[in-house]
Amino acid sequence: QVQLVESGGGLVQPGGSLRLSCVASRNIVSSYNMGWYRQAPGRQRELVARIISGGSTYYADLVKGRFTISRDNAKNTVYLQMNSLKPEDTAVYYCNAKNPWNLRADYWGQGTQVTVSS
Repeated sequence: QVQLVESGGGLVQPGGSLRLSCVASRNIVSSYNMGWYRQAPGRQRELVARIISGGSTYYADLVKGRFTISRDNAKNTVYLQMNSLKPEDTAVYYCNAKNPWNLRADYWGQGTQVTVSS
């Protein structure tokens, strides 16, 4: 079992920045595929950014150029740096971890609220 704890959410004005953190209970960040998802009221959960164990990254078109996903293996933590935030970025952001060697291992955090408003 893997537990994921997100933090760093809050209220920010349009154009501002936030950095989200996801700490894993096991030393898995370096070897698992890690991703950030978000879900706004009345909308489906969507993939925002992903980093695989080999280091390759993916970004959704709506956040490309503004968001950056990274990891610190020593701290067993994955980050999402969010710049130039827009009101439409408002959502609950979730951390996800998947073991590429065990397809049944798929873990989610509880989520952290991000609100972009003036």
